[in-house]
Amino acid sequence: MVPGGGPVNPLHNSFDKVNVPMALFVVRHQHGAERCPAQDPYMGAALLNYLSRPNVRQQGIRIQGEAVVQGEHTLYLIVEAADEANVRVFMQPFQMAGSVDIYPASTCTRVVASGGCAASLPTSELIPTLDPAEACQQAIEAGLVVHRAHPLNCETSIPALIGGVIMPNARFYVRNHFHIPNLEAATFWLTVRGLVDRPLSLAMSDLRNMRSQTLVVTLECAGNGRTRFDPPIEGEKWNLGAVSTAEWTGVPLVEVLDRAGMQASAREVLFRGADSGTVDGQPTHFERSLSLGQARDADVLLAYAMNGEPLPIQHGYPLRLIVPRWYAVAAVKWLTTIEVIGVPFAGYYQGNKYWYEWERGAHLVREPVTLQRVRALITEPRPNEELRRGEVGIRGVAWSGAAPIARVEISVSGVWQEARLVGERNRYSWQWWELITRVDEPGDILLRARATDLAGRT
Repeated sequence: MVPGGGPVNPLHNSFDKVNVPMALFVVRHQHGAERCPAQDPYMGAALLNYLSRPNVRQQGIRIQGEAVVQGEHTLYLIVEAADEANVRVFMQPFQMAGSVDIYPASTCTRVVASGGCAASLPTSELIPTLDPAEACQQAIEAGLVVHRAHPLNCETSIPALIGGVIMPNARFYVRNHFHIPNLEAATFWLTVRGLVDRPLSLAMSDLRNMRSQTLVVTLECAGNGRTRFDPPIEGEKWNLGAVSTAEWTGVPLVEVLDRAGMQASAREVLFRGADSGTVDGQPTHFERSLSLGQARDADVLLAYAMNGEPLPIQHGYPLRLIVPRWYAVAAVKWLTTIEVIGVPFAGYYQGNKYWYEWERGAHLVREPVTLQRVRALITEPRPNEELRRGEVGIRGVAWSGAAPIARVEISVSGVWQEARLVGERNRYSWQWWELITRVDEPGDILLRARATDLAGRT
């Protein structure tokens, strides 16, 4: 028995059905003071048993939250169910004791990903994709700082950067332009075509049977730090966390190119991802190219593993490109097609986007985004953190696409001191550093960091 003395519902075991889609509802139940079940200990116990998670699961319901408004005899439930009818069946005993109102609901992440309370969630008709709201919620729970719910763009928090060289997969920053493809490795094929002697179609099993290589590589979004640009520019408002390092395993790209064979007229290698959408009214894939010489670098990888695990979906599963030392725009995710071409590629994400521009006299100078610029980042102490006078540890990371880091210098309120490099230099990943110094005077301290690489860039 539950409120009002009604019988417990017979089992309505919709959870026995596989992959039943669940909808979200907010339920409000109100009853008069004279019918409050908590006044009777036995009735109250029956209520708790009825709302127990094992019981509600048997009836095809998931309770995500519950609360009673103090002193008002009003119960709110947040539940998931196959449909509203299922919720009404579950709430019948409460209906006998008072009123039941059921409201179709949504989560905050779903509303934001949809673009408004009354908007529909964006979908892709071309390929299977991740649910944007679920992908966003996973990022939030992993501690990533979300800048856009859809397409999902989120950066690693600065505190999460503290620690070892490798960033855990869940905390690795995420950059997208479109929906996140949800591809199946079992049905995946990599197509190699164009100006080749032998066009190829490679399954994941073919790629895994080829010679593999593992590299520790730092990836950085070309817009990392955009919030600090003056004057402001368009684009995702990244702070300084759109950078992370992982261990990538895959097939050297040159192995696949040699198997296909390059024709004499080949000039560039074009990489197409499965992610696509509409740009300026035109269907557009995410595509980038490398010159033939760049593509044949021995350390460019077709990666299928990240930190010893299959690529996470949001990082390009089942296959992505890794181009060490370059900004991550070159590291095409969800790679499906490699095409060898004889002319420079001028697609949207190469010809229109990802260029440096500045004025030189009366002329506009443009330079494509390629190698990572040298950069140093302070991870400890945090901005506005209070420190005790005396010995202070200042720590952070530095990286460069041109060469390993040679030295890092820290300015403590205008006085530059050289930091100690921590660990071995790595050509392709960031370099940890630390400075132990003293701060004996009270007041604000201005910290700045600069790095110089072995190529002499600062």
